Amino acid sequence: QVQLVESGGGMVQAGGSLRLSCVASGSTSNIEAMGWYRQAAGKQRELVATIKNDGGTVYGDSVKGRFTISRDNAKHTAYLQMSSLKPEDTAVYICRTWISVFTTRWDDYNYWGQGTQVTVSS
Repeated sequence: QVQLVESGGGMVQAGGSLRLSCVASGSTSNIEAMGWYRQAAGKQRELVATIKNDGGTVYGDSVKGRFTISRDNAKHTAYLQMSSLKPEDTAVYICRTWISVFTTRWDDYNYWGQGTQVTVSS
């Protein structure tokens, strides 16, 4: 199992920046990728960004060019640098990780954190 703890959320004015952190603990040696999703009130959860062990990244269309995901593998931590924030970025930002575990075969699992609130005022 993997436990995820997010931090760094808060309130910021439009145009501002925030950096979120997600620290993983537990079976961290099995981590294949980490990522961020977000869920605004009354809306479906959506992809923000993911990063694989090889550094490959994927971004949601609404954040491309404004957000940057990175990892410190030694610290088992993923970061989300958010810039040029807009009111529509207001949401709970939730960390996710994917792991692969071999017992008698490879099995894939994913885990979610509790989330951190980001509020962008106009």
